[in-house]
Amino acid sequence: MIAEVIPSSYDAEGKKVFRPFDRRKGPRPTFPLGRYVSHPLTVHCHSIEDIRKFLIGCKAVSDRELFDKEDYWQPPEDFEKRKKGDCEDFSFWTWRQFMDLGYDARVVFGRRGRYGTGHAWVQFIQDGKCFLVEPQRCGLGDRFPRLGTLRYQPRFSVAWDGENLAYYQHREHSSEPPVADVARLLPEYLFFWGRFWLGAPVRIPRALWYLLKRFLKGFRWMGKTRRF
Repeated sequence: MIAEVIPSSYDAEGKKVFRPFDRRKGPRPTFPLGRYVSHPLTVHCHSIEDIRKFLIGCKAVSDRELFDKEDYWQPPEDFEKRKKGDCEDFSFWTWRQFMDLGYDARVVFGRRGRYGTGHAWVQFIQDGKCFLVEPQRCGLGDRFPRLGTLRYQPRFSVAWDGENLAYYQHREHSSEPPVADVARLLPEYLFFWGRFWLGAPVRIPRALWYLLKRFLKGFRWMGKTRRF
């Protein structure tokens, strides 16, 4: 869920700009950004582990499937009720929780993966280091390897000081990280994914059992509603 970014490949600070979401191209929030930080939440986490436990119970669903819209950014108070949404919905809620815990956090919009798919995540600064939070990877554990952050390219980010919103534009890193950095971090990457796949035979039956219980619960609920 959390990984320290490689500074040479991730512009953590960015350049302060004026309302980037008003531009013709780029992400567009469904509501004014103030809505996403002003309304109270009903779920109050006391640690990062609490945040992760809540997110594990949430389901990644596209806006088309959930709202029949191409793009819809749920306010955090709606997301925690539905426990369904896409990357923006996961990230806004996670951002709010990290700020409530006292972290210097931002919600970030950019690209992820080999083909630069649009994505949203959270970052925070601690002890002069930047950490990336991927809410939709909470099932992998509380940490993921630093080389995994190479897949993320921030474009815009939003910060909130309790009174005012601040917007930042980030520069894109087109060059690959130094070979020495990759070599140094490769053992961590291999150990993480090796341990993950070794545990897969145990996790898969648990996941199937969890899905079966959810299906049976929904089936029972449908049976009760048909009686009326």
